[in-house]
Amino acid sequence: MSNVTLTDVNTLRQRARQHVEQGAVTEGYNADRQTILRLLNESLATEWVCTLRYKRHYYMASGIKASVAAAEFLEHANQEQEHADKLAERIVQLGGEPDLNPDNLSKNSHAQYVAGKSLKEMVLEDLVAERIAIDSYREIVRFIGDSDPTTRRIFEDILAQEEEHADDMADLLKGL
Repeated sequence: MSNVTLTDVNTLRQRARQHVEQGAVTEGYNADRQTILRLLNESLATEWVCTLRYKRHYYMASGIKASVAAAEFLEHANQEQEHADKLAERIVQLGGEPDLNPDNLSKNSHAQYVAGKSLKEMVLEDLVAERIAIDSYREIVRFIGDSDPTTRRIFEDILAQEEEHADDMADLLKGL
């Protein structure tokens, strides 16, 4: 059994009416909201950079094994875009603004945009970027802890998919 004391219903109802303009950010929100918003925006930039890199690789893939790789690139690009959408939605829920300024995306992204010339270089660069995202998101999950379970869960879900992406890229790399 937990040591957490549950708030009575009347108090919950009263508190819900205070500062209603803050939407989902209630009195019980324990995280440092500005830090969480910064981490979300950095991750948003990371996802956009990865989306763009995967899209480029999708269009540029050529060679005998290109069709298999191109299909993976497109699938991953679409999934990275879904991640970006989830992060942007959470930023807005927390009263922030998604930073989609193209000038800031590369600066704020944890992963780099490295185009790669050959199919092998493209796969390698995508694998490196996935590994960066994995370590970054794993650290963010630990940092958030119990202070913001919703944001932590979003990062956990994205992390799981980034691990799948890394496995896919590692498998492709072995086949090249």
